[in-house]
Amino acid sequence: MAKLELIATAAFGLEAVVAHELKQLGYNNTKVENGRVTFVANEQAICHTNLWLRSAERVLLKVGEFKATTFEELFQQTKALPWTELLPVDANFPVEGKSIKSKLFSVSDCQAIVKKAIVEKMKEVYGLEWFTETGPKFTVEVALLKDVVTLTIDTSGAGLHKRGYRKLTGKAPIKETLAAAMVMLSYWNADRILLDPLCGTGTIPIEAALIGQNIAPGLTRNFAAEEWPWIPKKIWQEQRRAAHKEARYDLPLKIIGSDIDKEALSMARYHAGEAGVDEFVSFQPMDVANLSTKKKYGCIICNPPYGERLKERPEVELLYQQMGKAFLPLDTWSYYIITSNTDFEKHFGKKADKKRKVYNGRIRCDYYQYFGPRPPKRNESPEQDK
Repeated sequence: MAKLELIATAAFGLEAVVAHELKQLGYNNTKVENGRVTFVANEQAICHTNLWLRSAERVLLKVGEFKATTFEELFQQTKALPWTELLPVDANFPVEGKSIKSKLFSVSDCQAIVKKAIVEKMKEVYGLEWFTETGPKFTVEVALLKDVVTLTIDTSGAGLHKRGYRKLTGKAPIKETLAAAMVMLSYWNADRILLDPLCGTGTIPIEAALIGQNIAPGLTRNFAAEEWPWIPKKIWQEQRRAAHKEARYDLPLKIIGSDIDKEALSMARYHAGEAGVDEFVSFQPMDVANLSTKKKYGCIICNPPYGERLKERPEVELLYQQMGKAFLPLDTWSYYIITSNTDFEKHFGKKADKKRKVYNGRIRCDYYQYFGPRPPKRNESPEQDK
């Protein structure tokens, strides 16, 4: 098949992380915009990126883009696109939609018109008056932004954050994609110890383990495009085999998660087992106020409570003070904390070296980054962890 235009969607603030991932995967011709990174590749890239992208939300196939201010324009320009090159005669193609700052603001009407336009195109090409839609799923999205229509087909199915290991739900879990981005934005690597002293159900430590051992995050799940007839099954099989070969399953890691919630820790251990990294991640009950370690040059990465509700703020602010007292004496460590609390630095007791605006779902947060000294090379210092 000819070159395809693909879109890796991203949470706001993580577009550059997704673009960097794509570059690492070999896709250099990228265009970064709010909430998405566009790149050009072939059908193999649909398999490759779905399997490997850690911080992206979905991979979409872009069918077309045009300006439309009337329903007639929307209908005619949608119909003109090459739908039958992508949708088989039995395709199940629901249409989803969204509209922002556009004259065509009725999402339901836009969805209906796009659906009708695709059906009319299929009638002309396939010579049928009715379609069963009993075949593979091709979820179409019509997205309008300032009167520009973008039509895409979702290749992922369930969002890419659904790795398959997190089957139990704890209190305020962080998305796997955001957790992975937090690790990738840190200076942690597999040679260093990583600690999440507020680990909850274990998402940050587990994502770190997958990164450390170079395990493709989508390796054990399925994707919508696996059922598409124009992507040979052989490509998916080859991509999965290649991913298995690239994984470093036996690479030793030093990753620890701790929390005061024993039920959450039980879930964390279960999730680590489901992810296949339980041998390399340990979980232990501990109050963050009691944190102490003789280890050197480690990284703390955590997602503490934010205190979004007014009545929770005094307790959360006290927690931040306890974190500061526990973290700051670790003068060879780096620490990375995400929170929506704008007074975090004041309560923590130190201004961050760097902070980055990100979104945890719909919550606007800052990712506070405190950089410790660079670890010495192993042959230079006996203090570095063995």
